Amino acid sequence: MPGLGTSFGRGGATTAQTDLANADAILIMGSSMAENHPVGFQWVMEARERGAKIIHVDPRFNRTSSTADIWVPLRAGTDIIFLGGLINYILQNDKYFHEYVQHYTNAAMIVSDDFRDTEDLGGVFSGWDEQKKKYDPESWRPKGSKDKNKAQSAGGPQPGHSEAAGGHGKDRGDEAAQMSEYEEDPTLQDPHCVFQILRRHFSRYTPELVEKHAGVPQKLFLKVAETFCNASGPEKTGAICYAVGFTQHSKGVQIIRSAAILQMLLGNIGRPGGGILALRGHASIQGSTDIPTLYDILPGYLPMPFFEQDANDFKSYIKKNKATAGLWSNFDSYFISLMKSWYGDNATRDNDWCFDYLPRVTGDHSHFGYWLDMQDGKMDGLFIMGQNPAVGASNARLQRTAMSKLKWLVVRDLVEVESASWWYNSPEVEYGELKPEEIATEVFLFPAAGSAEKDGCQTNTQRLVQFRTKAVDPPGDARSETWFMHHLYRRLKAKAAANPCSRNEPLNALSWPYGTHGIHAEPNVTEILKEINGRDLTTGELLPNFKKMKNDGSTASGCWIYCGIYPQEHLNKANQREPEDYLGHGWGFSWPSDIRILYNRCSARPDGKPWSERKKLIWWDEEKREWTGLDVPDFDKNKPPDYRPKPGAKGMDAIAGDKPFTLHPDGTAWLFVTSGLKDGPLPAHYEPLETQFGNPLYPERVFNPAVDRMERSDNPYAQFADERFPYVASTYRLTEHHTAGGMSRTLSHLAELQPEMFCEVSPELAAEAGLVHGDWATITTPRAIIEARVLVTKRMRPLWVEGRTVHQVGLPYHWGYNGVVTGDSANDLLVISEEPNVRIMETKALLCDIEPGRRPRGPAVLEELKEKMEQPA
Repeated sequence: MPGLGTSFGRGGATTAQTDLANADAILIMGSSMAENHPVGFQWVMEARERGAKIIHVDPRFNRTSSTADIWVPLRAGTDIIFLGGLINYILQNDKYFHEYVQHYTNAAMIVSDDFRDTEDLGGVFSGWDEQKKKYDPESWRPKGSKDKNKAQSAGGPQPGHSEAAGGHGKDRGDEAAQMSEYEEDPTLQDPHCVFQILRRHFSRYTPELVEKHAGVPQKLFLKVAETFCNASGPEKTGAICYAVGFTQHSKGVQIIRSAAILQMLLGNIGRPGGGILALRGHASIQGSTDIPTLYDILPGYLPMPFFEQDANDFKSYIKKNKATAGLWSNFDSYFISLMKSWYGDNATRDNDWCFDYLPRVTGDHSHFGYWLDMQDGKMDGLFIMGQNPAVGASNARLQRTAMSKLKWLVVRDLVEVESASWWYNSPEVEYGELKPEEIATEVFLFPAAGSAEKDGCQTNTQRLVQFRTKAVDPPGDARSETWFMHHLYRRLKAKAAANPCSRNEPLNALSWPYGTHGIHAEPNVTEILKEINGRDLTTGELLPNFKKMKNDGSTASGCWIYCGIYPQEHLNKANQREPEDYLGHGWGFSWPSDIRILYNRCSARPDGKPWSERKKLIWWDEEKREWTGLDVPDFDKNKPPDYRPKPGAKGMDAIAGDKPFTLHPDGTAWLFVTSGLKDGPLPAHYEPLETQFGNPLYPERVFNPAVDRMERSDNPYAQFADERFPYVASTYRLTEHHTAGGMSRTLSHLAELQPEMFCEVSPELAAEAGLVHGDWATITTPRAIIEARVLVTKRMRPLWVEGRTVHQVGLPYHWGYNGVVTGDSANDLLVISEEPNVRIMETKALLCDIEPGRRPRGPAVLEELKEKMEQPA
């Protein structure tokens, strides 16, 4: 459950999309919302009809740009320069929401005297270890914090795909140690307070810098700054919408942090028409992080134990993650309830609730980490379900060849996607790199049920969980994921039960009580949803909310943030379809506790009264002595605004009545992050890992120093300012196709709308490179050569950066070699890299060359690529 300033690849509070209609300004950056989230975009259009200003920042003019009041083209990879410029504009022109910042953020916190900024140390913060390539965050601590134990969450083993580092998990106990009490300056004048550090840090992010290095004219930048900053104060709010255009960078988390800082300064978190909307790329991407398919977190954002750090010690694991104040003070209740859900009666206090049965993170088990292990022959088998990495992920060439090193591969999909056919039909077979008769991998293709052919839940971008009832039976042997996993477990459990050795104990201890129905023995998904909600094991009653969870083994819940979704035997809130208000209460369930706008205590003044009648959401009812309003209060319902913790108070009792951010032990939003991030307490601009330019702010540090480049012979990079690759390429999505295209390129009506892979170039680039509209172009990076149809369009605008013209090439990444329409994959061109916090790749800014004509065929492709790489850089 991310809070502001956490290490997650998402920033601040996600407001309900319907509430966008109440925004006075909407900044869409890192997303083409109109193309990729067209249903949610209706609320942007409604806001515009009500007078809101729409700003779109994107290298490419697209459908979102065409609806915006202001379109801002910028050089790919300079997002922090642009957002940092907005932050500096706010601070220099006194545009921040004073009372909000003073009371609801950690602006007043005084940071340790040992802290040094990037401005002091040439592009790194204090605590940087050049040899280990990691930060020790000790100097980021607040001054006067009582507990002097060193912060842990930014430590751990060194980065590298063979070691445990990065990821979505986060230790939380260190936050409490540092943040429960510290020195403050309410006047915000102390040179060591966060506000003044912030002011100094961003002082060089000027309009002149934005123009010179991001390619945005000063006049246009100032128009954006004035427009968006006007959406602030008691009467106005503004929202920021972002997607993978923010996240898929070598500093993606810090880009989101920049947006969060911007919104905190303007008072746009937790208020109607405010917030930061993380727009997902799939119907239930939010759900697959809440109840995760990620390697390093457990349901409800509980961190996985790390082998080296946690030393198989349950008490150490709890101590590390249990805060003394705020919601994470109940970490042990959330975790033990999860273990009771998984292991039932086998989880007892005497065996530490089966803690030893949990796997340990022993290295980089992220997608790219294990794919490189696969390429190196360290993996035997793989399940691919709902993914198509053969054409759908960075350096897809490497991913296809890596699968040839497996002993077995299981693919579940609606059709035969490229990840099931690479062994006989792929570019590598064409090139002669792979020979089907020499590949030992045994590939199993299982037909999967479509979304309309199964019961279950989806969680959308606004945390709204909606139950989906099956419309039709799947055809033939196609089955749901639930069916597949249930019956795979049943067979494995039978084998384990027949061989009760120690290695089978964790499997034999699992509780798997789900019944089945129908001729195919489909599991009852409502039973699973009830288990996720949780029960009081002493009474058998379903839990009404997560506050009822206990740490004594008397409650069980599969995901604490979903508790309340099924509070009674016949009340599935996810299946409700009777909306009661504009926020949609009565339609589905929004975790946690059906709160539609997170941190909504911010919608009231410190004294509990609404900031204004126009922007009221929840407020303190003095007569009833409770918080009330238009949303479920994201706060203790009966805690008055003037409540102050007593000395030694713990848990929620340690959170004051005017501190809305209860996920943090001090109850404030963090402008400055004291722990939890691997690349610094504040955002700083670094260039993309492939770039034509130096770092204008920190010449000594061109790239994010904490990033893992994962550079090797099968994952090569262009060199700095590489003349062989003079252009910038950036990937994006289309409305008509979905991710890698496995679901959409097989449908004739969608294939007809977007029949061929293409590249977008400006008329100026077309003239320079000899490209002709409608003809073919060959695009090359150090990883691969692909071809695409040329689309010459003014939507791709050249930029003037550092005294020269920068051309950018737009590449959609939906194509592959199977389906009704086929084409080369843009993902072949991309490099594998890992951002230090969440290990995401950089896809939005890379170097390429583009030439007229089709690429070679057969082995000649490899020969041309080799010849290109042998040329002087």
